[in-house]
Amino acid sequence: MAKQIHFHKMHGAGNDYIYINTMLYPVIYPEFLAIRWSAPHTGIGSDGLVLIGASDKADFNMRIFNADGSEAMMCGNASRCIGKYVYDLGLTSKTNVTLETRSGIKELRLHVADGKVEKVTVNMGCPVVEEALVAVETGGTTYQGLNVSMGNPHFVIFADGVDAIDLPTVGPPIEHHPLFPDRTNVEFAQVISQDEIRMRVWERGSGITQACGTGACATHVAAVTLGKTGRKTTVRMDGGTLAIDWEEATGKVWMTGDAVMVFEGDITL
Repeated sequence: MAKQIHFHKMHGAGNDYIYINTMLYPVIYPEFLAIRWSAPHTGIGSDGLVLIGASDKADFNMRIFNADGSEAMMCGNASRCIGKYVYDLGLTSKTNVTLETRSGIKELRLHVADGKVEKVTVNMGCPVVEEALVAVETGGTTYQGLNVSMGNPHFVIFADGVDAIDLPTVGPPIEHHPLFPDRTNVEFAQVISQDEIRMRVWERGSGITQACGTGACATHVAAVTLGKTGRKTTVRMDGGTLAIDWEEATGKVWMTGDAVMVFEGDITL
């Protein structure tokens, strides 16, 4: 008999994923399912698949698979959505939740109104940043960017007119450049003011997405490192805006943004 799995479609700042509670619906071959279900015309349509499970180290565990089936280390937007998922669906009554990820345990602070989570603040941990710009040449153009790790790799490029950049042409060769043997996420950022950045992203394994939480954090860290902004900014992406705070005293990056339920349903294997 075919097996039915219940899922929720959620997004944070337009970064949309399929969420499954594996404590109720165990999933095998998630790499294959991520590709199949993420397809926009023949599947559910998403940037990837997120599995919520039990953890012996934290309140919950997260595994995330990109639309190409590769497993990601961490996703800031998905972690916020998990905070909303576990609270709104009654898996926890806590408003401070810990989440085990492949890049460590993250702390989620849930902002609740009328019994529902509206926003979530995530402790994204301490970034690892290279202070020297790196030059990458592709297609006859040289791009200078900063390598920042938020538990996953990012290459942040500051430029004017980021809305005019042809991401499908520029993103893939940078993602797969020999300088990045494990591939990298690519952010193009434009500083609007001391407290606002415009950013577009080519995500490793997913391509163009509406937003990237770790990418917003990496962009903010790069801007602060290069003296372009203060330590609190809003990062404006195609799908929405995130508030980022890089604490000077602790070195931790805090990210605050929305988490939205889109729809739910059952899919048959």
